[in-house]
Amino acid sequence: MCAAPPTSSPAQPRHRAAVIGAPVAHSLSPVLHRAAYRALGLDDWVYERRETAPADLASLLEELAAPAPSDPIWAGLSVTMPHKQALLRRLDVVDPLAATVGAVNTVIAQRSGRGAALLAGFNTDVAGIVGAIRETRTAPADGATAAPAGGATRAVVLGSGATACSALAALTELGATDITVAARRHAGPGRALTAAHRMGLEVAALTWRPGDAASDAEVAAAAADADLLVSTLPAGAADTLAAPLTAAIAGGASRPGPGAVLLDVVYAPWPTPLAAAWQSAGGSVAPGWLMLLHQAVPQVTLMTGRTPPLAPMRRALVEALAARAAGPR
Repeated sequence: MCAAPPTSSPAQPRHRAAVIGAPVAHSLSPVLHRAAYRALGLDDWVYERRETAPADLASLLEELAAPAPSDPIWAGLSVTMPHKQALLRRLDVVDPLAATVGAVNTVIAQRSGRGAALLAGFNTDVAGIVGAIRETRTAPADGATAAPAGGATRAVVLGSGATACSALAALTELGATDITVAARRHAGPGRALTAAHRMGLEVAALTWRPGDAASDAEVAAAAADADLLVSTLPAGAADTLAAPLTAAIAGGASRPGPGAVLLDVVYAPWPTPLAAAWQSAGGSVAPGWLMLLHQAVPQVTLMTGRTPPLAPMRRALVEALAARAAGPR
């Protein structure tokens, strides 16, 4: 009687990565990175969520940089709020793009053997915003005409934090030459206007008081005239703009066409009232998960040294979003 062949066991983890933030339980980065590892055959890589309060950031970086006498070895971190700007002064090296933007969303532990690591910071949010908008502009909804090939000229950014800083760099790459930033406040070293100054951009500042009818109407009028609208605000924060935007478009001489794109960084609940208003007026919408997908590809590449295929990552993300929308069973 022949013996049964041995069953294969999962590879022992040799490399580890994580997404950090506070809160971080909602993050879908593990879905994307694990799908990338499977597609690349990286059976010895693990990726987790790591809830990290600001007070715990220094100790985590020490852990990341420490000599690695045993597996699994830290490869890097994905970074979400509130750490994207705080990390800048805590790393050994910061990539020029991240330094200019003023925000880090990726940390790589660069090692020589098992010695202490050099911690390097990068920004892949810019690539994520560019990728999401380009995909949306070149793949309009059924029945729509193709988006124009030329770059946009007018853009509006809602918010002035870390993601808004990245949005400015992305919009210039997409061809925007007339950019307005609408936010509650603009002053401060981590705000979008400061980042614009480092980039050599002339950006108009619009002080926005969400919920104030006159202020909402002013921002809505600017948004209605934009070729690109990027909301970098958390869920619910831009909801008061939906009705004034609809009114501004209805009363204006022009309305968004398929080449006009709104990127709303929120990916649940979806659609946001702002996205629904924009789409109802004829504009194209890039959901926040599309930015998440496009920023994750270069992030995986930085951590593993290999470029993952986009399709399995997209499939895993869409399935995860559908499962969340369905809720517990």
